[in-house]
Amino acid sequence: MESVLNFLNSLDLKDETLVVACSGGSDSMFLLDLLNNLGYKVICAHVNHKVRKESNQEYLFVKNYCLQHDIMFEGTELTGFVGGNFEHFARNYRYSFFESILKKYKASYLFTAHHGDDLVETILMRMVRGSSLKGYKGFSKISKRDNYFIVRPLIYLTKKYIEDEAKNKNIEYVIDNSNFADDYTRNRFRHRILPLLKEEDLFVHDKFLKFSEELDETYDYITRVTDEIKKEIYVDNTLDINKFECVDMYIKKNVINEIFRELYPDNLYLIDGNHIEEIFKVIESNKKNIELRLPNEITVIKEYNNLYFNKNYGESHSYDFELSDKTVLGDYIFLFRETDNTSNNVIRLNSNSIKLPLRVRTRENADKMQVKNLNGSKKINDIFIDNKVPLSKRNKWPIVVDANNTILWLPALKKSEFDIPKGSNYDIIIEYLKKGEKDYE
Repeated sequence: MESVLNFLNSLDLKDETLVVACSGGSDSMFLLDLLNNLGYKVICAHVNHKVRKESNQEYLFVKNYCLQHDIMFEGTELTGFVGGNFEHFARNYRYSFFESILKKYKASYLFTAHHGDDLVETILMRMVRGSSLKGYKGFSKISKRDNYFIVRPLIYLTKKYIEDEAKNKNIEYVIDNSNFADDYTRNRFRHRILPLLKEEDLFVHDKFLKFSEELDETYDYITRVTDEIKKEIYVDNTLDINKFECVDMYIKKNVINEIFRELYPDNLYLIDGNHIEEIFKVIESNKKNIELRLPNEITVIKEYNNLYFNKNYGESHSYDFELSDKTVLGDYIFLFRETDNTSNNVIRLNSNSIKLPLRVRTRENADKMQVKNLNGSKKINDIFIDNKVPLSKRNKWPIVVDANNTILWLPALKKSEFDIPKGSNYDIIIEYLKKGEKDYE
């Protein structure tokens, strides 16, 4: 207990408001009583999950306890669950509620009753299930969030010590009978594995705490290194593959993990080791253009030496409309005018050889064009490949066709056999320019 008191004193929180997450069980009631008796300004925050018949009674129990001990009480009931992973939904709901209470009272500290046995169980479960360095360390005495800290002062204590102290001090608490059923993974570790470890060393939780703290320090160092490297090789959702390949493999994995944390801030559970392996397969592939679909409509696209992580990439980019003078297409414009330009940005046409009106559209399946000076047709996709057009741009690239859907021109890439040489018989001249270029007007 001395370690708990020393830890609390080191934080110097006498002038702070402390929000305590309290379920009504022995651990959280012990914590609530401890902080209140030490003279801290405490707000009790309770969530009624409404999944057991006792839930309503537990809500009233915590509320009445706070009234009797002059503790501010804030409670809520879980609502809005429509299916899926209930544990994940409930956790997000709890912390959203806790954060609203922190904001309401202008508090910066959320206290939870995680203890030493919880830490042992968490580390063991993650070792068996598989995790990352961050996962293997379990949880810390204090964790920084965006606008507040999560503090776990009971991490030095065992469950038995807490229950014995609660009994000695006549601290009432509720008992959740689901904690005794071995249907849950944590309960099996708690009832079967942890007792064996305590037979070897009654204070095994202290060893696990030291293990966790050493991993925490290692993780912090590696995270700083990873962040520095990530800033150099990952910019605007784009990973530079050449620079990435020069990095140590462990840092590579951390960079990918950090990218996923950014892309999935609220549902990282959707991503597993298989997704990371797929990313590496895409990077290492000899193919220049590859598309990989991930959960939540996120697409990873490899284009030569870049890897793009795109949100909502599945949205349609197709179009088809009549082409006229000063038709604007994104950052580009089509101009019907005289010009000396003979590059692939200009086409000259004879209206007697084609059928008007002209249209501009995106590509279609099996698109081919009679390429000028080729004496034959070529697939549009092959033209894209030859010109190293990134995969992400191919579905949006403009294709100029006539009323018969005959392809006349791929602006900036290739012209068809319908292009007329400068000085010959033509009556249509179209120039494709980027807006803002020197001779745009």
